[in-house]
Amino acid sequence: MTDNMFSVTALPGVPAIRPGDDLIGIIIGAMSRSIGSFKDGDVLVLAQKIVSKSEGRQIALTSISPSARAKELARETGKDPRIVELILSEAQQVVRVRQDLIIVRHRLGLTLANAGIDQSNVGIGEGYGSEDQVILLPVDPDSSAATLHEGIYAATGRSVAVLIIDSIGRAWRMGTIGTAIGVAGMPALVDLRGRKDLNGRALQSSELAWADEIAAAASLAMGQANEGYPVVLVRGLPILLAKGAAADLIRPLQMDLFQ
Repeated sequence: MTDNMFSVTALPGVPAIRPGDDLIGIIIGAMSRSIGSFKDGDVLVLAQKIVSKSEGRQIALTSISPSARAKELARETGKDPRIVELILSEAQQVVRVRQDLIIVRHRLGLTLANAGIDQSNVGIGEGYGSEDQVILLPVDPDSSAATLHEGIYAATGRSVAVLIIDSIGRAWRMGTIGTAIGVAGMPALVDLRGRKDLNGRALQSSELAWADEIAAAASLAMGQANEGYPVVLVRGLPILLAKGAAADLIRPLQMDLFQ
């Protein structure tokens, strides 16, 4: 494999995840049955949903009592007031509201629709219907990624970077794209300022969202509907084994021109 080639492979055989499941053991098992063993510098990319499920972030809507504010926003948007209550509980700030949509600045610093709360593929294989269940983002995705990174090293002796990703829209583009919300074992943001371009000129403002670029590539392999591939291995990238966090990608509020 040359320096400008890498592979993106979805791992088959990952089962429906339940609260408390051993994600590290499940991933190592899926890896051994398909690709084999990990290598130093591999990047393991996980869909946010399986991390949230393993951490018990799945919530029954019947347990939620909406506040007056949630009921008001529900009338304005046509959304279930119980889901609106959960959106508000996860948000630092409500940014925009329209029919069937609430854009918030999430407590993690992300700006996204409906606080990342999702009902798709929730409840499948777990003994109950999905219509009254929702799933929230992990409490601390960077910490979740670090736990997985350290656990894989302890089990295999290999330093494998870990990304937790979700599909998030952007203010200036249509559609969603795979985006890193948790990072461990690699830099999330690479500062290229001062490096030379092909003509020898020093780069002045280039900062690369390295984790997001990998997340977008992995998201293609995962799929967005019923494909059932929530874990992807990226191999062959020149990964710098260093500390990093998805929080490094959050633009400070005072620099955010879209809010």
